[in-house]
Amino acid sequence: MGKIVISENVSLDGIAAGERLVERVGQVKGEAAKVLLDEALGSEALLLGRRTYEFFAGRWPSRAGEYADRLNSMPKYVVSSTLDHPAWNNVTVLRGNVVDEASKLKQEADGDIVIYGSIQLGRTLLQHDVVDELRLMIYPVVLGAGEPLFGETSSTKPFRLAASRTVGDGLAFLTYQSARDA
Repeated sequence: MGKIVISENVSLDGIAAGERLVERVGQVKGEAAKVLLDEALGSEALLLGRRTYEFFAGRWPSRAGEYADRLNSMPKYVVSSTLDHPAWNNVTVLRGNVVDEASKLKQEADGDIVIYGSIQLGRTLLQHDVVDELRLMIYPVVLGAGEPLFGETSSTKPFRLAASRTVGDGLAFLTYQSARDA
């Protein structure tokens, strides 16, 4: 059985999307890039929302290198009711109930199904206890505004710290595993 992993770049104040974080993160280099590469090489598939898919599909197919090669070759699942002809290779569009579709993917997979970006998708799956792991690259900056990673939930979602390490120039890489039975 596979597992659903949310992997995000986040500011100290929990901002995961928006221009200010993109400006701060810029191009991921050095040890942080190695962490992303290792994650991609160790994952079975990507699970993306429509907007993140379009962002990635507009950038990665034309790039070269080990990370680009991995993203371009791996299976990608996109949650969308309107995407008819995906341009990126190895894409399957999921049109049904997102919780049911993600649960089916977990049953069929043998490895990690990683969600990059796709904040709303991640929130929905977290709300319905489908997320098995969070991998957070914490950037040492307070942005003060932008899209927070987590929204309100109807109940507490317990996770336990599984690993932590400093990456590069002061980034914290934290891995949390679901503690549903806690």
